[in-house]
Amino acid sequence: MTKDDIIKQFTSLKGVGKAKAEVIYKSGFDSLEKLRKTSVKDLTKVKGVNEKLAQEIIEQLKQPVETKEKIKKKAKKASVEKKKKPKVEKEKPKEEEKKEEEEVKIIEEEKEEYKVKKKPDLSKEMKEKLLLRKRIKKKKPEFLREEWFRYKRIPKNWRKPDGITSKMRINLKYRPNMVKVGYRVPRDTRGLHSSGFKEIPVHNVNDLERINPKTEAARIGSKVGTKKRIAIEKKAEELDVRILNR
Repeated sequence: MTKDDIIKQFTSLKGVGKAKAEVIYKSGFDSLEKLRKTSVKDLTKVKGVNEKLAQEIIEQLKQPVETKEKIKKKAKKASVEKKKKPKVEKEKPKEEEKKEEEEVKIIEEEKEEYKVKKKPDLSKEMKEKLLLRKRIKKKKPEFLREEWFRYKRIPKNWRKPDGITSKMRINLKYRPNMVKVGYRVPRDTRGLHSSGFKEIPVHNVNDLERINPKTEAARIGSKVGTKKRIAIEKKAEELDVRILNR
């Protein structure tokens, strides 16, 4: 047997790499038989081999030797068999099954109860303007106060820049964007809700009567109590008025 074949046999042992196998070979162990016959004391004399490793090598040699390739093949086969085996589900008690069925029914009922939100009756022109407003708002930058990043005391909220030395007022390059007329949305869409409804504040049931349900929607006041809110919601359903903060 050649040197390479013997080193391959050594590397098939657990804890022995190429470098260690060469060191063992150079120290006088020309074959696996010599390794089997050696004691732990003789093996520990080899550079880089401690008592624990020596014991492991001798124990491995006592058993039938398997190459690393064979070990890998066995591991692959085991993993494939595990995947093929169907997972056996544990039988659930009847009480748990009943609970799950009830939960499914509740979810189905909730899905059935959901209604599509009402939309306003708008003309073609108005719909186009609302789309245009969306596009403008996407491109619209965030307007920040002059030198907000320089001093902690300056907040970010917008204030028109002034002063003779203000570079932002002169609109020089690499300065932040300023509020201008060109950023405005179409006049007819200003103040409208994203759905297209005109928002009208409501504080009691009587306020709903002055709302046009085709183009206007109600927004209940923040200080309205729960009792009044429920009454307003019932009345809104009767009049077919949409409530924006329901």
